[in-house]
Amino acid sequence: MNLSILDEIPSSLIERYLGATADQAPAGKVEVKVNGVAHDEYARTLRDIGLGSNPSLALYLHVPFCATRCHFCACNTNVTHDADQIDDYLDTLEREMDLVVAALGAGRPVRQLHVGGGTPNHLSDDQLVRLVEIVQRHFQIAEGACVCIECNPRRASAGQMELLRSLGFGWISLGVQDLSLDVQRAIGRIQSEAVIRDVCQMAREVGFENINIDLIHGLPNQTERALASTLEQVISLRPDRIRCFSYAHVPSRRPNQLAINAQSLPSPTEKISLFGRVVKELTEAGYSWIGADCFAGPRDDWTRAQAEGRLRRNSMGYTAAPADYQLACGPHGLGEVGSLFVQNESSLAGWSRAVMAGRLPIAWGHRLGDEDYRRRRVYEHLLCNLVLPASTAKTLGADLESLGRCAKDGLLEMDAEGIRVTERGRFFLESLCAQHASSLDWDSAQWLFPKSR
Repeated sequence: MNLSILDEIPSSLIERYLGATADQAPAGKVEVKVNGVAHDEYARTLRDIGLGSNPSLALYLHVPFCATRCHFCACNTNVTHDADQIDDYLDTLEREMDLVVAALGAGRPVRQLHVGGGTPNHLSDDQLVRLVEIVQRHFQIAEGACVCIECNPRRASAGQMELLRSLGFGWISLGVQDLSLDVQRAIGRIQSEAVIRDVCQMAREVGFENINIDLIHGLPNQTERALASTLEQVISLRPDRIRCFSYAHVPSRRPNQLAINAQSLPSPTEKISLFGRVVKELTEAGYSWIGADCFAGPRDDWTRAQAEGRLRRNSMGYTAAPADYQLACGPHGLGEVGSLFVQNESSLAGWSRAVMAGRLPIAWGHRLGDEDYRRRRVYEHLLCNLVLPASTAKTLGADLESLGRCAKDGLLEMDAEGIRVTERGRFFLESLCAQHASSLDWDSAQWLFPKSR
């Protein structure tokens, strides 16, 4: 990639598409909360699914515990060293799954299992074993399923890697963020390249099929030169996938971020230049740029799926093998069951109280109408596969006028063959799609829906 393309992007365009913080929903959006009734509708929906032919599922488990809280963190987590508290969480998780399968039916096949957090590998060996056993008692992990766990490299060991692999995890995601010491000090997360290299080597040796490394751009004290050094070190590890999140500084919602000096953060223009450096270094190293912020090797499933126009995305990330429905268990989990969107109670206490009262712990939910659901799927396809054929583009109707303005900004190409995202448009892709369709604000993990039109 030629970085000069970024010099041609006016600052007004950057502010228009990327200037909002996570405190602000994209233009035209509101967060919809339906309190007190969503869990009943969710249970009915699960029962309806259970009456149909054996559906495939994606299952997300949220483990809301960490040993310490990093300054940059936007996760829904709790700092604890109390093993009893984690055991209580596992008790409650088991009861939540009891409620789910009571409606859905036990033993349903899971095609995608993702254990996130928080820090899932903060759990002890016995607790990790129990976590997997709970899943296996309620669901059937399908042959060839993507079974992934997020790990903090600082808490990993050779023995833990062996255990996770023996429990069926074949995919691992490592939180690296940045390897510059100046940045690490500013975000409260010190970890050396040697630690990351050791964990990657251990994961390879025990047979993990896929290693993902998470990075973040837009962090305090981050410079292009230092970020290029981080990228060089990460590339030398040859992870299968790399995701580079955009840091959102919202101390009003994440008080731990008050420890970060806002004056040390890059401007929106500097931030897009940082991501431009990420794109350049990773694509030159042979990775394919996937969707908005991910990169995958040339033989990766994502790379093939995007090239063939069949890549999909859910709140767990991109997927080349989408399941019929996505369920979530644990505090703050996001579920998508057809046109019904739900989110669990965010607080550990609130989630636990709901489950112990014998109800699905849904804080709120929203069901999209047929038209909004169809539009969401169209924009999901554009986000994932970068093109819309003319026959699909025509179904967007009134949206074509606003998309035409995006084309005038150089973000899209529109002609008789359909709509294509330009190289410039890739830098604004997620924001562009979110402004037009009911979607997830992936960084802040909130469902966002259009206002009434």
